[in-house]
Amino acid sequence: MAIHPLAGKPAPTDVLIDVDRLEKTYYEKRPDVDDSRQLVSFGTSGHRGSPLDGTLNEAHILAITQAICEFRSSKRITGPLFMGKDTHAVSGPAERSALEVLAANGVETVIQRDDGFTPTPSISRAILVHNRDKKDRLADGIVVTPSHNPPGDGGFKYNPPQGGPADTDVTDWIQHRANELLRESNRSVKRIGYDAALKSPTTHENDLLGPYVNDLTAVIDMDAIRSAHVKIGVDPLGGAALPYWERIAERYRLDLTVVNDKIDPTFRFMTLDHDGKIRMDCSSPYAMASLVGLKDRFQIAVGNDADSDRHGIVTPSLGLMNPNHYLAVAIHYLLTHRPEWSKDAAVGKTLVSSSLIDRVVERLGRKLFEVPVGFKWFSQGLFDGALCFGGEESAGASFLCRDGTVWTTDKDGIILSLLAAEIIATTGRDPSVWYDELTQELGRPSYARMDMPATAAQKKALKELRPEAVKAQKLAGESITAKLTRAPGNGAEIGGLKVAARSGWFAVRPSGTEDLCKIYAESLRSEEHLKQIQDEALQIAQSVFASSAS
Repeated sequence: MAIHPLAGKPAPTDVLIDVDRLEKTYYEKRPDVDDSRQLVSFGTSGHRGSPLDGTLNEAHILAITQAICEFRSSKRITGPLFMGKDTHAVSGPAERSALEVLAANGVETVIQRDDGFTPTPSISRAILVHNRDKKDRLADGIVVTPSHNPPGDGGFKYNPPQGGPADTDVTDWIQHRANELLRESNRSVKRIGYDAALKSPTTHENDLLGPYVNDLTAVIDMDAIRSAHVKIGVDPLGGAALPYWERIAERYRLDLTVVNDKIDPTFRFMTLDHDGKIRMDCSSPYAMASLVGLKDRFQIAVGNDADSDRHGIVTPSLGLMNPNHYLAVAIHYLLTHRPEWSKDAAVGKTLVSSSLIDRVVERLGRKLFEVPVGFKWFSQGLFDGALCFGGEESAGASFLCRDGTVWTTDKDGIILSLLAAEIIATTGRDPSVWYDELTQELGRPSYARMDMPATAAQKKALKELRPEAVKAQKLAGESITAKLTRAPGNGAEIGGLKVAARSGWFAVRPSGTEDLCKIYAESLRSEEHLKQIQDEALQIAQSVFASSAS
């Protein structure tokens, strides 16, 4: 993957979005319903797109919101809907459009007071707290966010009453109905004016920040962090976590410095990502370059993406930790420092996460729950306690409260960031030191992801691949132990293939949004061994592509 010459450098003015033009286009542009790319399409985290290319405009938001109202009605979900938004330029207009539809449909809606921002984990937590011990009038939620995507993008995702990302059967229903509405020019959408919606008796402007921050002692040992005087640096990357971190520092009297307190929808304070775009990706050393440059000022420095469901962890000795490496450390620490957790609760990971996690879990005598990509696969397990932890390779995770009850069923970048400070407070060593210790015993992983071009036919062939199509018996010199097209944890289709041996593995799957296939690979031996695995993975992918052309 070629690195842009300005990667890691401050964003030049010529890459900044024109906010006024973006908002104007959001309201005025109509999607072309004959172009499938401009229809509603839910990925692993909702519908995302940009007003400029017709993939996310007001028409989409109106249609999706009406579809959600109808879905709620069909499932007799009659409690409040908690709606949050991040700091992207389109998020404010989209929240206003959605509120107009929700109010017209008589949906009781709770938003942050004073037009404030609300992160994804705060919405998940609010849903779960409201629904605790209830059997009727259950709550659900919407988060208006495209996550870490560039400033010109927008996004919209729905969380049902279990508090986490909606499963495919739900998003398929909403997507289908929303596209029906789009095709009829939204004639069946119920809507009132924004001022009327805001004054509607069904609209409530509450404080969602305070309850979340006050509850943090249930999931993190805040006393230990304060008593140890852990010196923490935080860069919210201009996202919805900013007011949360400010309140956390004040509420718990922490030695915590917010190094960037700016909110600006152009995100002009960001350094450019690997491809020269502004992207609030807290797992990217290029996007996080400013915070990495301050690493020696703090015992731990952390960052979050725009809706705060992801975490980036920076240590003085290592800089930005690879998300896989930190997940392994976090799991090891939690399994040895949460005595009230059930020994039967499993650890959830996606099948493209590091196998170092497998070894940590095995070493501690716990169960592993390996699933396809997408946090939705962990939500139910976190909800009912079957899982104590769920994590993705893309720096998203959540875990149970200290007493073993549910915290959130969506990713929570804030608690994963605070956990790094707790690790220092209670063990005297930072996560990178713990990572080195784990790898000395369990093997040091070399991990990489490659993208390669793929046509629609090639992507389809990859998705339909069966294990028996792979004739190889060895992977980089070792006997193959598994050829998977279904995840071992829940039997769900992975939409591709994973091939594993004792010391390494690869997985190949088509991109859901681009004409690419993604090849993940890892070795627990060396970089040379990783390269051998990647070469063999490429050969297998190319043979699949060749068969799709014949």
